Amino acid sequence: MVDSLLGDVQQNARMPTIDEKAAFSKRLQLALRRSQDPVQGATELALRFNLRHTGEAVTAQTTHKWITGRAIPTNDKLATIAKWLNVDEHWLHYGSPSKKAVPVVDPQPSRLAPELIALAAKIQALHPHQRYLLEELVEQLQDAT
Repeated sequence: MVDSLLGDVQQNARMPTIDEKAAFSKRLQLALRRSQDPVQGATELALRFNLRHTGEAVTAQTTHKWITGRAIPTNDKLATIAKWLNVDEHWLHYGSPSKKAVPVVDPQPSRLAPELIALAAKIQALHPHQRYLLEELVEQLQDAT
């Protein structure tokens, strides 16, 4: 029975593709560049990550794999990175904002001013990451008031 369960788990587990790893690497590099204290290189990334992560430490070799798109961190490590760099964990891993970040749309758009509808259309046409950055900017502006 244990062998059967193990076989099911192995069949359902999916390894990230080369493209997914490369896309993660780009998002990680972007988040590192836009952080308040930018990180330069895998050694510095490993050092700063290990100061924040409560689990097992990582090596510079591991973080180099993250940066170069050869590996994606485990979920616990992704959570640490996302919290540290102040980005959405779902976006960091998958590239699109999580469902919780999607605003509720007014079911009666006719009540909205035409300028707001035009602005919403422009925002919707943006790349998902650009929409994410715009949402972050709006949240920061709202917090400042």
